[in-house]
Amino acid sequence: MPVLDKLWAPDFRMQDSGLTVGVYPDEPPGSRLWGPPRTPPVSCGGLSLALELPALIRQLRAAWRARRRGPQGPGRGEGSVWAETVLDEAEEVKQDLENSSAHLEADGRLNAGHAGVSLAERRGSYPLINLRILKTSAQRGEVESGTRRKLKRLLSFQRYFHASRLLRGLVSHTPGSLHLLDDDYLGQAAHMLSKADTWNFDIFLFDRLTNGNSLVTLMCHLFNVCGLIHHFQLDMVKLHRFLGLVQDDYHSHNPYHNAVHAADVTQAMYCYMKEPKLAEQLTPLDVLLGLMAAAAHDVDHPGVNQPFLIKTRHHLASLYQNTSVLESHHWRSTVGMLRESGLLSHLPADMSQDIEQQLGSIILATDISRQNEFLLSFREHLDSRDLDLQLASHRHFILQIALKCADVCNPCRDWELSRQWSERVCEEFYRQGDLERKLNLEISPLCDKQTDSVPAVQIGFISYIVEPLFDEWQRFTEPSPLSQLMMSNLHKNKARWGRLRCVHAQQEEDEDGAGDGEDIP
Repeated sequence: MPVLDKLWAPDFRMQDSGLTVGVYPDEPPGSRLWGPPRTPPVSCGGLSLALELPALIRQLRAAWRARRRGPQGPGRGEGSVWAETVLDEAEEVKQDLENSSAHLEADGRLNAGHAGVSLAERRGSYPLINLRILKTSAQRGEVESGTRRKLKRLLSFQRYFHASRLLRGLVSHTPGSLHLLDDDYLGQAAHMLSKADTWNFDIFLFDRLTNGNSLVTLMCHLFNVCGLIHHFQLDMVKLHRFLGLVQDDYHSHNPYHNAVHAADVTQAMYCYMKEPKLAEQLTPLDVLLGLMAAAAHDVDHPGVNQPFLIKTRHHLASLYQNTSVLESHHWRSTVGMLRESGLLSHLPADMSQDIEQQLGSIILATDISRQNEFLLSFREHLDSRDLDLQLASHRHFILQIALKCADVCNPCRDWELSRQWSERVCEEFYRQGDLERKLNLEISPLCDKQTDSVPAVQIGFISYIVEPLFDEWQRFTEPSPLSQLMMSNLHKNKARWGRLRCVHAQQEEDEDGAGDGEDIP
């Protein structure tokens, strides 16, 4: 039996494992959600703008020129004025259409993809959530034009390819070689990649050293050192294209849910898969699934949470019936990019479909609303000691838990890294609250910057989400040096946020007292 078939076929049967969570998504690839793309026609007044507007403009121009060459000569008669007016209106309509198309293309939503991936599943979360209505200075100038985005992608591809060859020792430092990044930056990035399995990895520094391409560079390195490129016979051009699509589909204007967060989660996931308890049992297929799910787990995140999508009746909420809305969209978008890039096209069809389903099961596990479900199941298995990592279904369950840990591991990092992530996630919460206030909606919990301080938000997050999960993860690792380090950082960071909350509360009391004093005559 071929190696790939052996890795895929053996015993991945979730229904026989006794696990109560983490089953495959119910929607099969052959359902209507995977049907051919349907692009609604663009029309105005019964005319198809996409097909007839250019011809109409040419006719108006010809009529205008004919009238100018007529008996009135170069003068501006009534017919000439009328023709110019109609032409100007047509040009305005055309310009509006082109601007609209450029805006959509800049966000990547005109790429229909291949293999029947619908437009609604492909980079489609953002159009109806217009965060720019806030008109804050932080948001102005952050949205790239379509032309600039295309140019950036072309240059980035050259940089990815050059950097990956350099890291593998395939590029000679000749005067004529192409260096899109300074040698010092490439050297520092390569040095950091050699320490990608250490917990003090500074993803913000790495993102600067790679010129904003931390996710692609890190993934290429990990795929190489883990032997996935050779084992699965992956085409390097297709791999770069897939990773470039994933990175581009993260919105850089999101303070938290962006490509740097994806790279940070991927690096954490790699550290977890290197744990001695797991490293001896994971197959190449498990490693492939874990890294890909981590890299794409928040792709095309709109910067708002599921309750916001539901109460604004967003089309994604309707599509997924208000259940795991964002996670389902992240998974479907990932499958769309896999098929668009053709990364797995050389594998048997049933194997590639099984990989897509397993990716969906792992990504859907990051739904925070299912936190207690997974935590209770994990705790029960640890109590009964019935986890058998020889079984593919049990390894799959641990990959789900590992990704959940990686997704919320920021409080377990060193203070400086943890603080930056905490401020970023709260900034994203506050933006949603400002948007809800603009739309006269009820402000979601943790999203009101007037009442929810960063220290208070972090203490609640650590107490109710992070600590219970990592307590069980430490039990699972029995405990490992890494888990001990993470718990030490977690307790220190929680205590520090507690002190900052006291300082913040004291400052508010002082301000209130000063205000009351001013009112006294």
